Amino acid sequence: MTWADYHPISGTRWADPSLAPARALRVALVAIDFEDQPFVITLPKHSDPFGNPQIDPVPRADVARFYAGFLGTPGALNHGHTINEYWMEQSRGKVGIPKIDAYGPYRMPKRLFQYGLNEYNQAGACPSGFTCDGRMEPDADALWTADAGADVRSKYDIVLRIYAGYDETSVWQEFGEMKFATREDIPAAWGNPDPTKPRWVVTRYVPWTSWLAGAQQWGLSSVRQGESSGTITHEIAHFAFRTGDNNNNPYATPYRRVGSGPWDIMDRGSFNGPGGYHRRWVVPATEGASMPAGLTLRNRMRFEFVRPDQVVRLSRDGLARSGLVVAKVMARAIEPTAGTYAGIVVALDGAAPQDRTPPCDRNADPLCAGDPVFNNYTMEVVERIGYDSFTPDHGVLIAKNKNGEGNSCGYNCFTWVIDAHPEDIKVLDFSRPGGAQVMRTIADARQLNDALFHAGVGQTAVSRDGATAVDNEFEWEDTPNRLHFYVIDLERSVTAATSYTVAVRSLDGAGPQTRGVRATAAPEVVAPSFVTFTDVAVTNTSVSAPVAAGVHPTADSVVFGRDVFRITATAEGAGWSARLGNALVAVAPGATARVPVQIYRSGPRTPGRVIVTATSESDPSKKAVVTINTR
Repeated sequence: MTWADYHPISGTRWADPSLAPARALRVALVAIDFEDQPFVITLPKHSDPFGNPQIDPVPRADVARFYAGFLGTPGALNHGHTINEYWMEQSRGKVGIPKIDAYGPYRMPKRLFQYGLNEYNQAGACPSGFTCDGRMEPDADALWTADAGADVRSKYDIVLRIYAGYDETSVWQEFGEMKFATREDIPAAWGNPDPTKPRWVVTRYVPWTSWLAGAQQWGLSSVRQGESSGTITHEIAHFAFRTGDNNNNPYATPYRRVGSGPWDIMDRGSFNGPGGYHRRWVVPATEGASMPAGLTLRNRMRFEFVRPDQVVRLSRDGLARSGLVVAKVMARAIEPTAGTYAGIVVALDGAAPQDRTPPCDRNADPLCAGDPVFNNYTMEVVERIGYDSFTPDHGVLIAKNKNGEGNSCGYNCFTWVIDAHPEDIKVLDFSRPGGAQVMRTIADARQLNDALFHAGVGQTAVSRDGATAVDNEFEWEDTPNRLHFYVIDLERSVTAATSYTVAVRSLDGAGPQTRGVRATAAPEVVAPSFVTFTDVAVTNTSVSAPVAAGVHPTADSVVFGRDVFRITATAEGAGWSARLGNALVAVAPGATARVPVQIYRSGPRTPGRVIVTATSESDPSKKAVVTINTR
C-alpha cells in the first residue's frame, strides 16, 4: 500500500493539537548519539550504508526538536499523522500526547555496538578491546538528569529515548538474508570492524545477519527506539497500559501461528503502513510501521476505551436459554451510533472447563492455539479508515481471548484471531540474492491477511489438498464450545462508516420462542435476458417470549427475539441457474425481509423453475419453500 490508501474518518480531526485529551500523557524525548554512530538524520541524503536519510540533513543541535516535531506535530513529512493522533483516535479523546518536550542531544559514553551487542547472545561478536555490556537507558538518563536536573524524570509519564542509528528489528532481515545470499558473502563494510571476527552475528530470530545490522539495539518498551522506528506507539502501549506482546517468532521452527497478526498493534499490526514490512528501515520513519493497526476489542475494553454499555455482553450458558442474539456492530474506528455496538463478547462460562477446545500439540501443529485456557469470544468490525486504513481487509473479526496474559501459546498471548482462511496463503515474502524465492512461513503474521469474515454466500476456493470446496467465510462454528457465529449483512453510510449485522447462538438450546417462517414470491418470472432479478419475501412467524432478567450481563433487550434464516436456491430445467447475494437473513418476529434472487438463463427460453428455501437456524425443522416458474 501507499499513502494514497489512507482514508480519513469522516467528521474527526484527532491529529489537531488543540484537542485536549481527558488524560494527557506527559512525554520527554531524549536524543542520544555515539562516537561511532552519528544521528542518521544529520548525514547527507542517502549517504549511509542503509541508504538513509531520505531528506536533507538536520543539524545535530536540532535533532531532538526535529524528532519531537516529527512525532508530535502534524506536517508534510509525517503526512499529518502523529503518535498523539493514534491514541486520541483509539480512545476517542480519552488519552493523548498533546506535547513532547525535547532534550539533548547527548553523546553517550560508549559506542553503539557496546549497547547493541548486549542482547540475544551477541556478546561474542564484540570487537577485541571492548566490552559489550552497555545498558542504554541508565547511561542516557544520567546525561539527561545532569543537564536538566535530578528531578526531571518525575515530571513525565514516559521518557522516549531516541538513539542514533536503527532499531535492529527494522534492519536485521533486509540487511541480512535479503541482502546477502550467505553469511560468508557479507563484505567488510557490513562486517565486524575487528577483522579477526566473523562479519556476521546471531540475531533474535535467526542464526545470522550482517554485523552492522546486528550491532544495532532492539527497540524496547522502556521506551528505547532508533531513528528508523515506526513502532513507538506500540512501545508506549507496553509502558502506559502495562500490556505485553501478542506475537511470536515466525521465522524459526517449530512454527507457531501468531495471535492477532495485522489486526492489532500489540502483534504485527504494529508493522502496518505504506511500503509494507520490508520498508521499516527508512529514516525518518515515514513508511513501514508508520501507521499501526487499531486495537482489538479485548484491548479496547481493557484500556477502558469503550464503555460497558457499548458492548453486547453475553453468557454462553445464557444463549441456550435466551435464543440467538443479533446485533449491529460499528467499525471499530468509529464511535458506535444509535442502535449499533462496538462489538459482542461471549463469556465461556458454565461448568468447567471454560474453554472446551480439545488439546493440541503446538510443537507439531503450527496452527494450534496452545492450551485451551481462553475466557471469551469477541466479534468486532474492521473498516479500512483512520489507522485501520493499512489493515489488509475489512470485515468481521472473530477472536478468542484470555483475561490475562501468558505463554500458553508457546509465547506471550492473549488474543487468538479465528482465521476464515486457515490454509497457507502462499504469498511471496522476498527474493534472495540470486533470485531464490522465499514464501511467507505458515507462522507469518500476514497469513492472517485474509482472516476476516464477510457477509455473502461464500466463494469457491481451493483447499489445501487441492479439492474444490465452498468457503463458508460468513459463519464459524466452535462445536466443542457449543457456539455458532454468523455474519448476516453489512451497511455503509455516506460517511464511509461501515456496520455489520452479526449473530451468535448456542448449539445447546434455542430459547423460549416458538419458531416459524413463511416465504412468498411471484409465481412466475419471465426472463427475456440472460439474467433476471426477483426477490422472495421471508416472514418470521415466531411467537415471541420474554428473556428472563439476568440471563446475560447485557441489559439491552433489543438484541433478543430475532431469528436467522438460511436461504438456499436451486434451479431446475435446461439452461437455468440461480444465485443468491446472501445466504443468511435476520428477521424480527412478525417482520418480513426481502431476499434478492438472481435467475440466469444460458440457452433458449424453455420452461424451468427456481426453488428457494428459508430454514430457521434456531429450529431447522421450521422451513418454508417457494417455487418460482421461469420461462
